[in-house]
Amino acid sequence: MWILGISAYYHDSAAALIHNDQIIAAAQEERFNRIKHYAGFPEKAIVYCLTEANIELTDIDSIVFYEKPFLKFERLIETYHAFAPLGITSFLRAMPIWLKDKLFQKRELIKALNTLAPTLDLSKKLLFSEHHLSHAASAYYPSPFSHALILTMDGSGEWSTSTVMEGKNSVIKLLQEIKFPHSLGLLYSAFTYYCGFKVNDGEYKLMGLAPYGQPIYADLIREKLIHIAADGSFRLDMNYFNYCTGLTMTNKRFHRLFGKPPRAPGAEITQRDMDLASSIQSVIEETILQIARAIKNQYGINNLCLAGGVALNCVANGKLLQANIFEHIWIQPAAGDSGAALGAALVGYHLHHQQPRDNPGDHDMMKGAYLGPSFTDTEIESALTQANVAYQKLSQEQAIALAAEALAGEKIIGWFQGRMEFGARALGNRSILGDPRSATTQSRINQKIKFRESFRPFAPSVLQEDTSNYFVLNTDSPYMLLTAPVVAHRRKPRHRPGDLEERTLFSDQVHSDIPAVTHIDYSARIQTVSAASNPLYYKLINEYKRLTGFSLVVNTSFNIKDEPIVCTPTDALKCFEKTDMDELYLGNYRITKTVSSPLDRSCKGR
Repeated sequence: MWILGISAYYHDSAAALIHNDQIIAAAQEERFNRIKHYAGFPEKAIVYCLTEANIELTDIDSIVFYEKPFLKFERLIETYHAFAPLGITSFLRAMPIWLKDKLFQKRELIKALNTLAPTLDLSKKLLFSEHHLSHAASAYYPSPFSHALILTMDGSGEWSTSTVMEGKNSVIKLLQEIKFPHSLGLLYSAFTYYCGFKVNDGEYKLMGLAPYGQPIYADLIREKLIHIAADGSFRLDMNYFNYCTGLTMTNKRFHRLFGKPPRAPGAEITQRDMDLASSIQSVIEETILQIARAIKNQYGINNLCLAGGVALNCVANGKLLQANIFEHIWIQPAAGDSGAALGAALVGYHLHHQQPRDNPGDHDMMKGAYLGPSFTDTEIESALTQANVAYQKLSQEQAIALAAEALAGEKIIGWFQGRMEFGARALGNRSILGDPRSATTQSRINQKIKFRESFRPFAPSVLQEDTSNYFVLNTDSPYMLLTAPVVAHRRKPRHRPGDLEERTLFSDQVHSDIPAVTHIDYSARIQTVSAASNPLYYKLINEYKRLTGFSLVVNTSFNIKDEPIVCTPTDALKCFEKTDMDELYLGNYRITKTVSSPLDRSCKGR
């Protein structure tokens, strides 16, 4: 049975294809049309999924949309009614869009699908899941558990903003929910907005900024903005927020509470902004831990699955893991709305068609999240020729050796291999890599390659078996969704002496012997790499280890600020040319910004 899942019309639209309960392909539309967080119909992602499976849209048994538009419209109307006459400006702006397009999303969806298959009768094939059910399914069904609690948290779905569900064998059932407007995701996004970052994009920045501050506003947030009950439920005081009826996240009362208007985007980041980031991060972590303890005590289930945008907060995930509330935790790597496309497809298979779920065994079903397109040597060489770029064609062994040598020499390289990752993280197939030992790697990548804020940290990709030599982490983290401390002591201490009070955003501070991946608070967002999950990437890190004695590299996504992660060889070449990267490896093809080495046997003139 072929089932296609679609998420669209809000942000990060995507498509995912399953055959029975096996995941065949999944990708965000932004990777193809190069519009970051693209919200429209994911036509190119759908075409890719079908091409990967070598089928047509007419071969699909069911197409499942990730939410129910009418329920979302109901929430919108009831919210405006509850807050009336406030929000009339927002209401008058929103209604024409809903009445023209969004209220009739089923019609628009059918119209868009029929452009791909004009004769296809969708009357019985098109299904609709619910938003948080799609999130829950994306977390539970690919997980290695046959019985688990599922915690989903985001801004909002139709009505739900947080849910607790139980997954057992092939069935998911709702246990508890918190409804709009009370939302951890929107609370965090309110501070994202207030600190001058873009909502649904800048939350990562807020999380990265938090360790530079102190949580001095945490008590004020608990006193005025959110009430957290013993059972983990919470309520926000809506007198301080504007997102229900206005065009912004926060209002004047919120601004008076914290003493000033929101920071203007691009304005100087002050210590106050850092303290605000630290404070809301602390409150979010506390709330998630309270929820986790409450549901574990209530239901007694030892496994937990996480999805929804809040599950991308890897610092909170790390604190949850360290708390040892659950025996095992599994987080969907595409935890945001893009991953809901996969969840929708799995809802269609297991819940609508009532198909059984195979025992997952010891491993998850995500295939390392390597679910996007790959490219043949012929396709790569064609892109190189078309771009008139000089290159070397190498064996795989030569490519690994030269790339590891470049990293050991403190060069920054683009690493473009195999199938593109699904989700927000690059996991060694569409990555920019660097030397973790260098004190200048972080600032150089941020300022001259990514062109982004200097305080943004970078993740290490570490050989799975060597993780404990560097980090206080007792589990695998293949999807870069857990933050853990850098070890303080081994035969050779990792930490370097330093004063944590001297926290500055714009200096190459050396906090350990792996400074490029050690954040200001001695933490790191970790990807563990095994020979089974990504053999080529594992070989590269292992060769770097042979040269340097260090079994980890800096890994950040292959893109620059405000652009999606690269998808094609042409995307990679364009990114390489406009940045300060030293070398690029497209499969076994090496491109440098210096004179080619004697290994060159197939150099094309520029």
